[in-house]
This record gives sequence, C-alpha cells and structure tokens, in this order.
Amino acid sequence: MKVLLIGGSGFIGPHVARQLTEQGHQIAVLHRGQAKIALPESAREILGDREALADSASEFRGFAPDVVVDFILSSERQASELMNAIRGITGRVVALSSGDVYRAAGILHGLEPGLLQSVPLTEESELRTHRRPYPPEALAMLRKVFAWLDDDYDKIPVEKVVMGDSEIRGTVLRLPMIYGPGDPLHRLHPFLKRIDDGRSVILLQEELAQWRGLRGYVENVAAAITLAVTSPQAAGRIYNVAELQAFSEFEWALHVGRVAGWKGTVLALPREQTPAHLKIPYNAAQHWTASSARIRDELGYREPISFDIALERTIAWERANPPAATDPKQFDYAAEDAALNSYAST
Repeated sequence: MKVLLIGGSGFIGPHVARQLTEQGHQIAVLHRGQAKIALPESAREILGDREALADSASEFRGFAPDVVVDFILSSERQASELMNAIRGITGRVVALSSGDVYRAAGILHGLEPGLLQSVPLTEESELRTHRRPYPPEALAMLRKVFAWLDDDYDKIPVEKVVMGDSEIRGTVLRLPMIYGPGDPLHRLHPFLKRIDDGRSVILLQEELAQWRGLRGYVENVAAAITLAVTSPQAAGRIYNVAELQAFSEFEWALHVGRVAGWKGTVLALPREQTPAHLKIPYNAAQHWTASSARIRDELGYREPISFDIALERTIAWERANPPAATDPKQFDYAAEDAALNSYAST
C-alpha cells in the first residue's frame, strides 16, 4: 500500500510511519520541516502546511496514496479542506478523533447538562451537545503545546465531514489520553517529580483519586492506527482506542510509583483538606472510560507493548526529558506537608 501521513512527524506519527514501513508499505509524510523525530529512510517527505493543503495537491497526486491518515484535524473547516484536497487522489481517509466527542467529556468539564453518562463508553454512546469541549482558558493552554489546534476545535464536526463524504470512505479512531516517550503534555511529570524529589506521600483529592479515565501507550495507539489503515474492513467504521484496564487515578499513581522504584504511598484527602494547588476544577463524578471491544473484535487489535514496559519506557524518557519550565506553585510541598499533618491529626 501507499499511505500519506499528514502531520505524521509529531508524537504518534513516527511510530505509525515505522510500523507501516516495517510491514512493507510505502509512506509519504507531509510536515513543515520541523520534525524532531527521525522518519524512516524510505519515507517520502512532502514539505507543506496543513493550513494550505491545496498547495501540496500535485505532490499528493504524484504519490497516489491508497489511504490518507490525518493526525492533526481539529475543526470542520480543516476536515472540509482535507477532503477537497485529496478528492480524486485517494479512496480512503483515516482521521484521528478523540474521546472528548462523548457527552461524558462535556459533563466532566462542566459544560454539559444532565445526568452522568454511563461508562464504559461505546461508539454508540451519546455525543456532546455543547459544541467546543474545553473552556477557552483550557484550549489556550493546549494550543501552547499543540499549535495545530484552531479556535473552533471540535472533533464532532470533523467526524461528520469525514464519515459523510460520498466519494472518500472514512475511518475514525477516537483516541484516549496518550502517554509515552515524547509526550508533549508530560503526563507523568507531576508524579515523577515528587518521587524524584524524595516525597514519601503523594496527595490526591478524594474525587480525583477515584476518577477513571481512558489511556493508551503511544506505540500501542500507533499499532491501532496502523491496523485501521491496513484493514479494508475498517472503511466506514468508528473505533474507540483504549487500554483494557481503566485504572483510577489512585491506582495509576501507585503503578507509576511501583515501576519507578518508589517505596512511598498515595493518600486521598477530602476536598476541604486538599491543598489549593491540588484541588480539581472539574466534575470527577463523571468517569471517562471507553470500551475498545469493537476494534479488538473486528480488526483483532492487541497491544504489542505490555503495560509495565510501556511505563518503564515512559518513565525513563520523562526523567531524561523533564519539561523546560514548570509552575512552582504546582509543587508547593510546604502546603502538602501542612495538609498531611492536618489529616494525620484528625
């Protein structure tokens, strides 16, 4: 097969590129020339901008991909521009979406009314009615990391455009929170910094300690994408991608500590005793877990990397590549010690 990867030089894309190449497929990668991770030597590189896809249409046509994978779709406008740019060039597109399309994500962030949504979420679960899943301040923070996000970020209209095209068959993958080497959000850093700073107790607000979310290791998520690309039966289908075990935040912290060689403990505090910098601003009564049974049953998806190895690799990378800047207010150990002492005296 010939596969065109749009935005394939970031966190997930190089793993997909490697896996496709190892399977004998030809790949081309559209990027802006700022790739920090080496692509396979055999990859054809197309320098261009996803905000000007029409400018690269002739190179797309020359490569003649069987499938196009877009890693960085964020709005209806971008999805429409994608479909127009590849029309007549390919017959199938794989679009990366997110678990934030579900109503549960809106409830979690306090943007969606109504009762809590039942979990685990399936591909048939209710979607958000509130268009735009994140408050403006949260989106602004995310855009500092993911420059491709636009002001109209919403994966729901993206999915409708991709799946509703009359000429190009679509496949949508709803992805989880992804961890692994290269994680631009440094999801493990808050735990690891405390561990490496010699903290013997990690504190969590009780509601957060009980909360369960959908997660996936980057190489395993890439394997799901690769499988969807190379499986003709995936055309016209939507798939959740998530680990089988949805750990609570308490359990997640314990696993990170265990693999990191930490001998400390995790303690859940009542909200009123939780230090201000550790209080959560969202509704943790709404869990955000998803069933990945469909992609496992239909395409035979299995994670190639075990959970412990995934954590080992992530921890090693995180320790070697801490964030360039951190907010010291988020590591107010004096406040954490005071909260711990107050809890111990009750």
